[in-house]
Amino acid sequence: MLKIGVGPSSSHTLGPWKAAQAWNASLAENLTQVKRVRVELFGSLSLTGKGHATDIAVILGLLDADPVSFDTNSINETIEIIRTFKRLALSGSHNIDFDPDKDIRFNNSFRAEHANAMSFKAFFLNGETSESFYYSLGGGFIADQTQINQENKDDDTLRALKYPINNAGELLKHCKLENCSISDLVGENELNWRDKEIIDRDIDAIWKVMLQAMFDGCHTQGILPGGLEVKRRAFKTHQKLIKTTEEYTLDSWIPTIRSTEVKFREILKWVSCFALSVNEVNASLGRVVTAPTNGSAGVIPAVLMYYMVIENHQANFEHIKRFLFVAGEIGCIFKKNATISAAMGGCQAEIGVSSAMAAAGLCELLGGSPEQVTSAAEIAMEHHLGMTCDPIGGLVQVPCIERNSMGAIKAIHAAEIALENDENQARVSLDEVISTMWKTAQDMHTNYKETAKGGLAIAVSQADC
Repeated sequence: MLKIGVGPSSSHTLGPWKAAQAWNASLAENLTQVKRVRVELFGSLSLTGKGHATDIAVILGLLDADPVSFDTNSINETIEIIRTFKRLALSGSHNIDFDPDKDIRFNNSFRAEHANAMSFKAFFLNGETSESFYYSLGGGFIADQTQINQENKDDDTLRALKYPINNAGELLKHCKLENCSISDLVGENELNWRDKEIIDRDIDAIWKVMLQAMFDGCHTQGILPGGLEVKRRAFKTHQKLIKTTEEYTLDSWIPTIRSTEVKFREILKWVSCFALSVNEVNASLGRVVTAPTNGSAGVIPAVLMYYMVIENHQANFEHIKRFLFVAGEIGCIFKKNATISAAMGGCQAEIGVSSAMAAAGLCELLGGSPEQVTSAAEIAMEHHLGMTCDPIGGLVQVPCIERNSMGAIKAIHAAEIALENDENQARVSLDEVISTMWKTAQDMHTNYKETAKGGLAIAVSQADC
């Protein structure tokens, strides 16, 4: 659920990138026999693909670049060389002729399987061809033609878990029987796949990327790429809030903020600053963590940072791990029973889910019971129901960046409301709101599902931004 990758979109950038890599792997035995390739994008990937850098992501995937470690500062140069010389090293080693303007096609039609579809076709030296379809499910998850029909179905992996969890009801049942917190339960399940040392290493890597994105966003000025001329705002806000002229580094940033006197009015400004900073980095093809998507990548880091610098100055790695365990599990439940793809469910599936995840994580750290934690997630989603995805110019900028700020603030409020309620006071369960969210997604007009054909995307001209 929490993946390190490159912005601006997990479904439209990271997903196609990983799909291209998967296709490369399928060609391994016949790679040197490939003469040329053609990529075709369908549905939402086609309609907003340019603004989401889908074509760039596909090229980087065909090169077999690693989205976790590839130098994001070299992306523009890499793409420009390929566009200029019209040559590409397929899978990083086999050079073929490749013209991005001709060999990546934007097809406005939708495929029945999913709103985010793409095909990769290889033309071999002997005249034969081979075509494979892939689907970007949101959050950087992908499926091939065989896997797409198995999405969300129970499998051996789930049955092998110590505590199988399909929904919030099962989660609460396990916690009650074991008399444990949600994070403890998730921790036990994680041990099914890897050792504690590896879990801690991976959680630490995720947090470091989140923190780096916040830091970079708070210390970078300028205009975001893409043509909307959107000004970065986190830098100016951070300057006003930090209240120090002393030099500090990433490692000393949290202690520096903790030592700053924060007025009541400034708390929300700090939260907003953290959220904006991440998504400004995301919008500029920077490295972020899907949480659960790139478009909503700022909510969870902002709320976790709020806990660390406002609520608990003694917070440490164990608090970070507990928060991310809880947030990740809530995100998984949404994915299993609804969607985390804006192309399938609108922005409620991204900002709404991320807000629910953050609310749940914060609620546990503030002492909430498992029932209160799931209630916090429910409250956060309840107040995002029906939110459309209508990015202006197909870019993950307006209104996406500000929505991360609002989602983070709603998450904090939802956690506080849940903590004031009795454990069994919630009138609406998390499972009920997830079911409602999915029904709302199905009822929502296609124009409001990341197509740039409705809402603000057509009501506001790009020049107005």
